[in-house]
Amino acid sequence: MHGGWRGPGGRRGPGRGGWQQADLPDADDCAAWFQGRLPDGWFTGAPEVTVDREEILVVGELPPVEDEPADGADRAALVTGRITRFREQTREERIEIARQAEHRYGRKVAWGARLGDSVELVTVASVPVMTRLRQPERIVLDTLVDAGVARSRSDALAWAVRLVGQHADEWLGELRAAMAKVDELRAKGPTG
Repeated sequence: MHGGWRGPGGRRGPGRGGWQQADLPDADDCAAWFQGRLPDGWFTGAPEVTVDREEILVVGELPPVEDEPADGADRAALVTGRITRFREQTREERIEIARQAEHRYGRKVAWGARLGDSVELVTVASVPVMTRLRQPERIVLDTLVDAGVARSRSDALAWAVRLVGQHADEWLGELRAAMAKVDELRAKGPTG
């Protein structure tokens, strides 16, 4: 039996994520920090802030466009143009805010914008994840590549993860809530 990584005070890292999670600053107040830090007028309300071990994703709703075209192609062009304008007009300020947040939370910051039901991510991190797959799993990935569903095994794996996330969203939410409860109980327990 091996003991695993030991954190400050000889305690094992906090279960979920082990050492990766233990070395990161707490980001519980991240959404509130961004809401207070972002300039008025960028978004119609509080942005949606999603945090994981590597990245903070900030997605805000842009103000609606008056006289929005009903035609699909024209509407798509309008949305793309509006989000591109937001990206260009806010670039310098977004860089400064991201720099401050990265210093505070120890994670990269990515941005996105929503206009109606269209969402476009302006900047996102693409983080490598190492995994070991046996032949049956590799064959599934190769089938997706050969069929043109994905360009590479990496794309095929990302596609499969997105599909699981869409179809298991409720279950994943329950799992996250249970993990948070375990973390709370660990924090209340005796130390080493």
